Amino acid sequence: MKEEPMEDVANESESNESSDESMEGENANESQTESKSQVYLPGQALQEGEELTVDKSAYKLLHHAQSGAPCLSFDVIPDDLGNSRESYPLNMYIVAGTQAARTHVNNLLVMKMSNLHGNKQHSDSESESSDSEDEDDKSKPVMNVAPIKHQGCINRVRCTKIGGGILAASWSELGRVNIWNLQEQLSAVENSSLLTAYRNKCDKASADIKPLYAFKGHLSEGFGLDWSCLEPGTLASGDCKGNIHIWRVDNSGASWHIDQRPYNSHAPHSVEDLQWSPSEKNVLASCSVDRSIKIWDMRASPQNACMLTASGTHMADINVISWNPKESQFIVSGGDDGMLCVWDLRQFEPNGTSPVATFKQHTAPVTTVEWHPTEATVFASGGADDQIAQWDLSVEADHTEESQDSVLAKLPPQLLFIHQGQSDIKELHWHPQCPGTIISTAHSGFNIFRTISV
Repeated sequence: MKEEPMEDVANESESNESSDESMEGENANESQTESKSQVYLPGQALQEGEELTVDKSAYKLLHHAQSGAPCLSFDVIPDDLGNSRESYPLNMYIVAGTQAARTHVNNLLVMKMSNLHGNKQHSDSESESSDSEDEDDKSKPVMNVAPIKHQGCINRVRCTKIGGGILAASWSELGRVNIWNLQEQLSAVENSSLLTAYRNKCDKASADIKPLYAFKGHLSEGFGLDWSCLEPGTLASGDCKGNIHIWRVDNSGASWHIDQRPYNSHAPHSVEDLQWSPSEKNVLASCSVDRSIKIWDMRASPQNACMLTASGTHMADINVISWNPKESQFIVSGGDDGMLCVWDLRQFEPNGTSPVATFKQHTAPVTTVEWHPTEATVFASGGADDQIAQWDLSVEADHTEESQDSVLAKLPPQLLFIHQGQSDIKELHWHPQCPGTIISTAHSGFNIFRTISV
């Protein structure tokens, strides 16, 4: 499925180059006059005259947003709007980091996406007269953006809630990890006059916003970065030389302690991703270019901290891992080989460990994977093949039904949905407070969507 061009519905201009942000919405119930429509799967050749169009009936929500320069990484900012939000329109907040053409024009972007209407909501207005432009304006999604100038491309960004405030950690390509307080930016995106004043202030070179703290102890740039969900203010960062450092903030939030002794069993290979355990505050998982996943006990000294290792299945770099928040014995990994592996920590053995499930749907490196926040058997993956796939491990093959399409019959039964329309997908996250909603970033921009499958 390829996303069709969408109407430009909002625009906020930013004060630096490559900074034109916009947000667009899809109406899933618009009438279509398609003939001989068929299911398309990635990798199939198109015949002359064939074109791809999105199956709008397959989405409950579908929006597209542009941030100017592409963003390699982002995170969902927790908010106070309530959990289990399924009534539309939705509002949500994210923090994202740009990959601009020039090192010194990058930004950390605090974004509020509001008025995100679900596709079904538009069906009511289709039967009404089209004389209400005001009504159309009310249904348009809006995106407000408060930028923070950032030295270097942002390899990864992660945020956390500490007390009543929101902090973000950013990994710079220049080899530094920065900590930022996002309170001023979150206040600015709530009010147009405050946002204008904030942008005017940021235009002054002397008013550059400084991080709360910057760590320069890593030996190179990196990608591994994760806040603990069980111990607020605890952060793990890993670099391309194989070193992992643990951060802890004091109770006042004013000072940071970073253990200068790195956890470096992956060295000299790059640490690609880090994940704190959702159930044990001292346990950390890492994956690496060395094609292994390691489980660490952070109470032990660095030379004795690695408890478990899994390797031998991925045939190339392991890029990403995700720890199941509901069933904490499971981790899913994705690698440069396009493979997804589901691991059971109870089966890790010193002489080799096999995953409990493997999938080879992706035809290019897997760049992002994440378990659903509340559905223990569901996860989503994305990659350089421009696919986002939704999976449900609880689904089994139904041999009583024979597929009429031999191509579809070859798909694993656990594959629920394939979302396309973005190029070079970098990262996805389920919104933890909006059930079934995924936000994804790619070189072509952001998608915000919910499928009928989850």
